[in-house]
Amino acid sequence: MSASRKALIVVDVQNDFCPGGSLGTERGADVAAAISARLRAHKDDYDVVVGTKDWHIDPAGHFAPDGVAPDFEDTWPVHCVAGTHGADVHPDLEAGLVDAWFLKGEYTAAYSGFEGHLEDAGTGLADWLREHGITSVAVCGIATDFCVRATALDAVAEGFDVELLSELCAPVSVPGGAVAVEQMAYVGVTVV
Repeated sequence: MSASRKALIVVDVQNDFCPGGSLGTERGADVAAAISARLRAHKDDYDVVVGTKDWHIDPAGHFAPDGVAPDFEDTWPVHCVAGTHGADVHPDLEAGLVDAWFLKGEYTAAYSGFEGHLEDAGTGLADWLREHGITSVAVCGIATDFCVRATALDAVAEGFDVELLSELCAPVSVPGGAVAVEQMAYVGVTVV
């Protein structure tokens, strides 16, 4: 029987999801710094570290049309447009600590990191993790109530053992984040 191998998935720690960004979360920059600190101190706890990026080129109806207020469920303000400062990894997250980056949402809405593909190849996240012998994942990042939740739920559906590093997550809203954590726990995510 092979030994368990673990990955850390860092979800969407990008400028537009941090204070000052078009969809900034209150704790985004703090979470970016805390993830870096954890990786500096505990990188050996993970066999691989992967990151996801919202990377919109033309995401269809994901952005609210000009002059129409977003509903923050199906439509959103313009954010994380490919190649812009808003789509860049937040500077408090040390990007060099991440082994591979997965892009999602180029031409459609995409919340889960498992909808993404390797930055310079077409490999999807689930296949890449399996190719690297990963059996369990820890998930952290932004936003607890959207992309972190979707990534954790899909990780469970893909058959990985899943842990949520809740202190290394930032919600869009505190109540929404609390509901998301309950949803993740309900399907078997271990919340730490």
